[in-house]
Amino acid sequence: MNFVTDYILKNPPVLLGIIAMIGLLVQRKPFAEVVKGTLTASFGMVALTAGVNMLVGTIAPINAAVQTQLGVAVSDGLSDITFTAEYGGTVGLAMFFGLVIHLLIARFTPVKTIFLTGHMLWWFPFVIVAGGVEGGLTGIPLLILGAVLSACYWSFMPWIMRKYVWDATGDDSFLIGHPTGILSLVSGFVAKRVGNKEKSTEDLKVPENLSFFREISITGALVMFLMNVVIGLIAPVLVPEGGNLVMFAVDAGLNFGAGLLIMLYGVRLLINQIIPAFQGIAEKVVPGAKPAFDVPILFNYRPNAVIIGFIVAMITSTILVVIANTTNVFGILIVPLVITSFFECGGAAVIGEGQGGLRGAIIGTITASVVMVALVGISAALFSTTIQNWILIFGGNDLSLWGILGELIGKLFGGF
Repeated sequence: MNFVTDYILKNPPVLLGIIAMIGLLVQRKPFAEVVKGTLTASFGMVALTAGVNMLVGTIAPINAAVQTQLGVAVSDGLSDITFTAEYGGTVGLAMFFGLVIHLLIARFTPVKTIFLTGHMLWWFPFVIVAGGVEGGLTGIPLLILGAVLSACYWSFMPWIMRKYVWDATGDDSFLIGHPTGILSLVSGFVAKRVGNKEKSTEDLKVPENLSFFREISITGALVMFLMNVVIGLIAPVLVPEGGNLVMFAVDAGLNFGAGLLIMLYGVRLLINQIIPAFQGIAEKVVPGAKPAFDVPILFNYRPNAVIIGFIVAMITSTILVVIANTTNVFGILIVPLVITSFFECGGAAVIGEGQGGLRGAIIGTITASVVMVALVGISAALFSTTIQNWILIFGGNDLSLWGILGELIGKLFGGF
């Protein structure tokens, strides 16, 4: 039993490979496909973890340097990497049982969502389990929390968003399964009341010279370079003794961009293997289901809105981050949210555009950015002993919101 616990349940690549294998065997796939799917799913998890570790490795020194400069205590406890090593098995099992519950919801209720954004099948149990750990849960109660809350998110958030998505795309054949949910709902709600559909973002001409913003790895690398230069001037402790600030910033930017590419490659491997393992079953048992896809599918419908949303979100959130850090409102230093500003706020801008045109996209995204900064600050403070550095990079969205919910429920039942 110790072998299973230590070498399988706490080893996410192995566990996810086994889950993929079971799904493929149930569908009676040929032996060659079972072997390929099993190993590729494991490779995907290894690549995803390596990419995330690279991202965390570039952002953590910034947070630590600013905290040291301002005299803010750096939290001790599980690092993001050791959290996965310690609780990866629980996360994997929560994902598996959560998927079963998710399919049951789709089969026996009017909510016909089938969540197909592969990496979010991992990240939601990840943050919810982290929240439960912060709240004091362990063992079976922690597993139940991760599975039930994940299933509820996968089922209900895409369904709640559906009318906004259909208005923006003119296509009611799919849903969006991505942590842009709360930000898109806020953006759509505001845009509908203050916007003007007669003036569309798509009537604007975006200069070809800005087209590189569409490549998030390049954008992330550039922003990380600039961020390191600025922080290095404010907090010289960022650069090792005898080092050069500019070259340190160049290395940080390159590592951040490469980390994004490696992570996204791992994501693609997981999507290509884990999803088919469940999709075939889902199609047989859930007639009339609506697939929920990753947010980039929205970007093709209103690409100018995505660029506008990203720029507006970066400007708004950076101003708010400076204010929050200056006033120490969260008790922790936060950094500009590059990834969330592009993906989540890009999606929120598309939803806002669908409800209120150019004005709706801008004002909706500004409002969503305020919510984004509030969520990342609160969640990072709550995750002080588990995934704090991780949530500082990827939070400010539904991941933060549901992690907070997991922590609150964990505290409620932590004594049992």
